[in-house]
Amino acid sequence: MEQISVIIADDNETQRNKLEKVLSENPEIKVVGIANKGSEALELINKFRPAVAVIDVLLSGSDGFFVMEECKKQNIPTKFLIQTALSSDTFVAKAMSLGATYYMIKPYDESILANRIVDLVSENFSEGFNVVSDSKTKQIDEKISNIFITVGIPAHIKGYQFLREAIKLAINKPDIINSITKELYPSIANHFNTSASKVERAIRHAIEVAWNRGKIENINSVFGLKVYSSNEKPTNGEFIALVADKMLIES
Repeated sequence: MEQISVIIADDNETQRNKLEKVLSENPEIKVVGIANKGSEALELINKFRPAVAVIDVLLSGSDGFFVMEECKKQNIPTKFLIQTALSSDTFVAKAMSLGATYYMIKPYDESILANRIVDLVSENFSEGFNVVSDSKTKQIDEKISNIFITVGIPAHIKGYQFLREAIKLAINKPDIINSITKELYPSIANHFNTSASKVERAIRHAIEVAWNRGKIENINSVFGLKVYSSNEKPTNGEFIALVADKMLIES
């Protein structure tokens, strides 16, 4: 298997070196460039066309958003993984609108970041998932991301990715919601190389985070009616089905 080409952009030298060391230890990843300025990151992306760019929002000179905006204008296919100390929903929303696939809040476990890079690149080649056109996939991902931002599910927690894949599965195969334990969780677990029980717990945690943030009005506004109160939370299956049904109706 060809190694995944990656560039790193962070204005903290210690963090840059740490990331390079951890990522270089993964045999599936090849770090092809390192930058501390936005302009340098953009030059590296134009030169190497890496599969993934691991960048901080806070870069010297031009920031990470500028880099993403320029790549979007130039239709550069590099995938972006944001790793930053900025946890505001506003920053998360902007990153997602510019095409970021992951948004990790510092501090985090760098070994997890390496796994996310592998997951990110392998998503398009995974078995067990119905593959739709690239434009449709992007549109679905953006809609799900916007819903998660609205209801308060942060992008850096593991349940975010599991829940997103669960919703996409339910959209492509609605009946799977009736086999959530036997089919849906195992499919996601196989995709992310983990266990079905961990998938279930992570999704439950993601939903609990949203409720604990108290954005019940936002949650109800997503579904267009008062579905829940602060004292009641949906089951994993209920939440997945609600979001999937909403998207199917709007498609």
